[in-house]
Amino acid sequence: MSDASSSSTVITDKAQLISYLESGNKPKDQWRIGTEHEKFAFCDESFKSLKYDGEKSIKMILEGLANRFGWTPGYEGDNIIALTDSGASVTLEPGGQLELSGAPLETVHDTCREVHAHLHQVKEITEPLGIHMLGMGFNPKWGQEGVNWMPKGRYKIMREYMPKRGNLGLDMMTLSCTVQVNLDFSSEQDMIHKFRTSLALQPIATALFANSPFSNGKPNGFLSYRSHLWTDTDPDRCGMLSFVFEDGMSFERYVDYVLDVPMYFVYRDGKYLDASGESFRDFMQGKLKILPGEFPTLKDWDDHITTAFPEVRMKKFLEMRGADGGPWKSLCALPALWVGLLYDQSALDAAWDLVKDWTDEERQLLRAEVPEKGLSAVIRGQKLQEVARKVVEIAASGLENRGRTDAQGRDEVHFLNTLMETAESGVTPAEEKLKAYHERWNESVDPAFVEYAY
Repeated sequence: MSDASSSSTVITDKAQLISYLESGNKPKDQWRIGTEHEKFAFCDESFKSLKYDGEKSIKMILEGLANRFGWTPGYEGDNIIALTDSGASVTLEPGGQLELSGAPLETVHDTCREVHAHLHQVKEITEPLGIHMLGMGFNPKWGQEGVNWMPKGRYKIMREYMPKRGNLGLDMMTLSCTVQVNLDFSSEQDMIHKFRTSLALQPIATALFANSPFSNGKPNGFLSYRSHLWTDTDPDRCGMLSFVFEDGMSFERYVDYVLDVPMYFVYRDGKYLDASGESFRDFMQGKLKILPGEFPTLKDWDDHITTAFPEVRMKKFLEMRGADGGPWKSLCALPALWVGLLYDQSALDAAWDLVKDWTDEERQLLRAEVPEKGLSAVIRGQKLQEVARKVVEIAASGLENRGRTDAQGRDEVHFLNTLMETAESGVTPAEEKLKAYHERWNESVDPAFVEYAY
């Protein structure tokens, strides 16, 4: 990685930041799959979100996982806020959403086993406490009045800054859940090909996984309200990144974008220092107001990259960010979709052929319409459902070409079954829940906490 080889390396030159991204280049046999998913923890008797501390609490879950299953706890001050084990971690989102960030694994079979093992462990801890998990893109019942903020310093800074840049940032932080997958690239050219293809297709994933039609106990007019939140969170750090499709896209171009994203914080001596609104470019010149004369380290850059929230984000890998959180059975479908599309060259080329002549205006319009319309959105006179069918078919062919089988001889294609059903019917998970709300649930969202609990 040239001179930017360790987290303590001092950064004074943009070339070091470019080298950091370039160090993500890996030969195909070293490509891995890293899956992340978030879920809401709630009390069985009230459906209320958990507080951090107390008899039924987030802290009890974390301590239970550490004590019973050997996860290594991480602390901020005296508060346990994270767990790590064999390359995986369990962390807390601002409103107590519990997140598993999986280890980099070789196959969708592996990452699915990891998800199942984690959820079984969580269930073993929570069920005796009268706690369950809910997989949806947005909390269907409670608004900000029901939020219990987690004791993490970075969240306090973001909580104070976000309302200055948009109206829905706090809801995004505390009331939403997603499922994501992180995937590798082999070169700058491969990164660009994958970035463009996945970014253009991100609204299709949003539609297929749309699962957030309720807020404050009622339909909110959207199928993916979680996706809508990002349109009014912070224009400096969200969106479809038009420049990715322009001539001149490169690692350096992405570095320039992240350098233009205003900072949130700097982490020093176990504490988060408020640098909200300041410039990382100034930091590289020793001109940061809160740390005059001090220069950033590679760890500071790594932290700063995580404060950009586009639909696809680059670190040393590409992160697919368009999907709502969902039920247990759907969590393996998201990595299967993107691995099928991006890890087989013929599938990647076919997926790009679907979208390569879409204009920036068309991509932006689709991004804007999908949260409300889902698979009924239209692109070039064609229902998005038709595009989704083709996309899922291409993903299936990519997984078939990979030929990665489990102990029973099954390849990875079956993980797409739930998406095949959605693409074929045109009915998203959100629309299934809306139908239940009006017909079986007597216009109450409470049954969601029973039917979709895990």
